Amino acid sequence: MTLKVVFMGTPGFAVGALEAVHKVHQVVGVYTQPDKPVGRGLEVQSSAVKNKAVELGLPIFQPEKLSQEGEFERLQTLAPDVIVIVAYGQILKRNILDLPRLGCINIHSSLLPRWRGAAPIHWALLGGDEVTGVSTMHLVPKLDAGDVLLQAKTPVKEDDTLSTLHDRLASMGAELIIPTLEGLQAGTLMGQVQDESLVTYAQKLAKEMEALKPSESAFLLDRKVRALNPWPGTSVILATGERLKIKRAKLRRDIQGNAGKIFEKAGMALLGTPDGALELLSVQWDGKKEVDAAGFLNGLRGRGQSLPLELSSST
Repeated sequence: MTLKVVFMGTPGFAVGALEAVHKVHQVVGVYTQPDKPVGRGLEVQSSAVKNKAVELGLPIFQPEKLSQEGEFERLQTLAPDVIVIVAYGQILKRNILDLPRLGCINIHSSLLPRWRGAAPIHWALLGGDEVTGVSTMHLVPKLDAGDVLLQAKTPVKEDDTLSTLHDRLASMGAELIIPTLEGLQAGTLMGQVQDESLVTYAQKLAKEMEALKPSESAFLLDRKVRALNPWPGTSVILATGERLKIKRAKLRRDIQGNAGKIFEKAGMALLGTPDGALELLSVQWDGKKEVDAAGFLNGLRGRGQSLPLELSSST
């Protein structure tokens, strides 16, 4: 039987799930965050979910707050069997959580109860997790604490970045939502209470996390570069006071020495640490364009700078 579904989501991570639900069920409404000005030109842009909903011809709603006057009544009029929420960006109060007969179902990009919170993909990389995944769960008032319905796992590869892991988990979430809805509809999917003793939290990212400390091992710095780009990004400060943004890097366990310095070896630009090195694949000076290692090394020679470059002791 086809379900009447209200879908709530905003970023690109939610688009695949919206498409999957639309193919199987009747999406009676798509809720997404209001359009907002973006970038230096403050050009007003729609969310990725809104763009997809327009393409699919679905009714779109963009309230500033779900709690504002008339919004609950509008949801009641839509009479959804279930509400699917994927990175929507607003908190649902109890009256909405209790509205659909099958409940409010969330796709969360971690293997709950690990990494509840705002940035689970980033923290799976930062935490050095060997395995991560996605969970579908019943939404409850407490943050990411509802009963887990289904989960899908994936190994975290050594070269996974925020981008690659984000895209893989988004696809997995889109695949997981249909069997979740089928199980709920059939009454065969009851859910599993989360073990509170295993809970970890994926706190919000902060600009202060950008600074790389070469006193830390190359293993940890590699995780940070892969997890924190594009925002807040990763960078080092040279002894000259210049900031160099590290866009892409590769862990080099086989290279030791030159801790706290950027040096060259066999045509590679390397950041030395007490344990291993980072090969700098793509970097950017403040106010300049991003360049690869060859461009970086050639630029240094053109500026009359010689390697190694000392990093600031306060970095």
